[in-house]
Amino acid sequence: MLKWICLFVCLLVAGVSNANYLLIPMESAQTNHLKAYGVAYNALKKGHEIQWLLNYRGGSFVLPLTADLRTACMLKGVSFEVVPPARLNAILAEIASPEVNADAMKLEKAPKVAVYSPKEKKPWDDAVTLALTYAEVPYDVVYDSDLLDGKLKEYDWLHLHHEDFTGQVGKFYRSYRHMEWYKEEERVNRETAAKYGYAKVSDLKKAVARTIRDYVNNGGFMFAMCSATDTYDIVLAAMHVDICVSAFDGDPADPDAQEKLVYANAFAFKDFTLEMNPNVYEYSDIDVTDTRKVSERDDYFVLFEFSAKWDPVPTMLCQNHETVIRGFMGQTTAFNKSLVKSNVLIMGENKAANEARYIHGEHGKGTWTFYGGHDPEDYQHFVGDPKTDLDLHKDSPGYRLILNNLLFPAARKKQHKT
Repeated sequence: MLKWICLFVCLLVAGVSNANYLLIPMESAQTNHLKAYGVAYNALKKGHEIQWLLNYRGGSFVLPLTADLRTACMLKGVSFEVVPPARLNAILAEIASPEVNADAMKLEKAPKVAVYSPKEKKPWDDAVTLALTYAEVPYDVVYDSDLLDGKLKEYDWLHLHHEDFTGQVGKFYRSYRHMEWYKEEERVNRETAAKYGYAKVSDLKKAVARTIRDYVNNGGFMFAMCSATDTYDIVLAAMHVDICVSAFDGDPADPDAQEKLVYANAFAFKDFTLEMNPNVYEYSDIDVTDTRKVSERDDYFVLFEFSAKWDPVPTMLCQNHETVIRGFMGQTTAFNKSLVKSNVLIMGENKAANEARYIHGEHGKGTWTFYGGHDPEDYQHFVGDPKTDLDLHKDSPGYRLILNNLLFPAARKKQHKT
């Protein structure tokens, strides 16, 4: 059957001599938004140049018309249109008009992707790896040893998810400290710390956080979700102070830890207050999971509209067929907007609840993006829950935000405006 489909596609391409481009629309009518990103990514891997039409029909892609790309769309259920050069020129002229909030961004190179995650199996899933796998985007799993051995420089894009950079084992102490996976995580982390000459796991994690900071500073793209967001920023502010109580590292925390935080070192947050009780499943007041008064029915956030011509970076990161996104919870669900630094760009918020959900900033030559919540299609994902089947959510606007970040590093650097 596959052979006949390929033959049919080749005959079609040969019979339409002027049909030189594939337009993949990303509006609501698209039949598989998530797979469309994979088609675009893998076209870049094959050396094709792509145009990302920002704010045009939901953030559409223009690819060269080849038999393999057309077949890929058909086999993956991705909607596409055959566009002759004259029609494409008309589209580009339309979006180039100063009166139209749209632009064309060239994508030139598929970023090499790393996912920071322990090699041991955990009783939860990572929404980003689910998205990458579903879209058929290759990635490597890296962890502490890989980063400390210098391997991070091999990658263009780094994802952090349900991780704890503070050395407090995810603040799972009260509920899960007797579980085998918890004990195994403690054992592996202690062995790695000893391997690199650190007396405590918290010191190991600080070294890892510094490595990631330097990676971003040197031009890397970092994307984080759930507890990786606030724990990463907390450890940057607490780089020279012990915030771990004896339950986690065998000795008391610094009694003046709160006063010794250096907020200037954090990427995103300021003036936050630590939660140092090991029995409280929270790190600080950055996260609003336990204080928010938002029902599931009313849980949503709104994406901001940016100028495609003058602010292409946030425009790329917010491409979607919907601007109102259903909320979802996590260990870190959303960020207290009062604690977000003034130089941080808020791209999605629940204004009524004073929550920031999707934020972005620069550090040195690179950028970072924080996205609150654990799984965009599982409102309250508990430890041990089955993974989300993205075949049931192939048009998820929440997952689209993840994949926007994946393609962002592929954009021509000189077109990035600030």
